[in-house]
Amino acid sequence: MNNMVQEYKRILVPVDGSEEAELALNKAVWVAKMNQARLDILNVLDTKQFAGSYSGMLSGDAIFQISEDAQNYLNSLKYDIQTNDGLKDVEVHVRFGNPKNVIARDFPTEYQTDLIMMGSTGLNAVERMLMGSVTEYVNRTAICDVLIVKTDVENRPYQKASKKK
Repeated sequence: MNNMVQEYKRILVPVDGSEEAELALNKAVWVAKMNQARLDILNVLDTKQFAGSYSGMLSGDAIFQISEDAQNYLNSLKYDIQTNDGLKDVEVHVRFGNPKNVIARDFPTEYQTDLIMMGSTGLNAVERMLMGSVTEYVNRTAICDVLIVKTDVENRPYQKASKKK
C-alpha cells in the first residue's frame, strides 16, 4: 500500500514557558486537529533544581508552590486550546525528574506517544552548555518520532520577539 499516510494518535508537547515551546504547542494543536489525535502537554520540573539551589534544599511548601504554578500554567494553556482552537482531546501533565529522560522515554512509554513536537531550544546558551540541550537529547534517543518545530503554523521561520523589529 504505497498511499498510506502516517497518522499520529498521541502527540506530546513539552513546554517550559519559552517562546520556542509555545511555538511548538501552536503547531502541535494544528497537527492534533488534522490527525484527530490526543494532545498531551507536559511540564517537567527538573529535580536537580530542587537539590542544588544556593540556599540549600527547597522546602516542601516551595516545591508544592512550584508544582501548583506549573499545573496552573498548563491548565490555562489547555483552556485556551479547547476554547479558541476547538481541540477537545487535551491533557496536561506535570512530572518531576530529569527532563531529558522523562520526555524521551518515560512519558512516551507510559502514554504510548507516537510523536513528540518540541521547540528547538528552551534554555539560554549558558544553560545549554552546562546541561546540554534537552531537544538534542530527545531527538537522538526518543522511542517515537520527534518533530523539532522551527516555523509557525504558516511555516514562516520563527524569530524571537526580542529580535523582531
